[in-house]
Amino acid sequence: MITRIIYDEYMKDMMEKLEDAKNPYTVFVTDLVACSHKFHLRHEFPELTIKFEPAAIMGELIHSGLEELLKQKGFETEVSIEEKYKINGQEYYLKGRIDAYDPQNKIVVEIKSGRSTQNLPREHHVYQLQIYLNLLKAEKGILIYITPDKILEYRIKKEKIDIKSLMKMIIEDSVHPKWNWECKYCPFQKICPYRVTE
Repeated sequence: MITRIIYDEYMKDMMEKLEDAKNPYTVFVTDLVACSHKFHLRHEFPELTIKFEPAAIMGELIHSGLEELLKQKGFETEVSIEEKYKINGQEYYLKGRIDAYDPQNKIVVEIKSGRSTQNLPREHHVYQLQIYLNLLKAEKGILIYITPDKILEYRIKKEKIDIKSLMKMIIEDSVHPKWNWECKYCPFQKICPYRVTE
């Protein structure tokens, strides 16, 4: 009974994301910190992104719990943002969802969960937070990691990022992969011509 509730909620969220993922003119903030070819494969094979795994469910539950706690403390949670960019004569929409935002102090909070505390903060997570800081014109961000053995909080100051250039990179499919570890975790690795094996 409880598993069904978890499954239904998780799949409802995944199906909503899947509909957005099918739109070739929608780019997600997470696309800007990943391999550009992944964006193109997602439009062609969106169903390959769906997985019902305990680790993913645990991450969702941690997000929900901490967001609820932050909401009680005055934060806005699940803040949707959307910006329009013209790339090569075509309009694209950049979409993102910020975990938590303190509008009074202009602080963006990004929540991450995982199994390990090695190599934290992760470069692509910092980059994602920087994009949100630039989009909201906020100066400060907090990247918080919750793992089985630690809770780690990193304060991040805004650095200027050229978001339009990142959008162009994705649309023109010019960087694949972006990180040397990325292919190992990619749902499209078995059909990608750019796959890098270690």
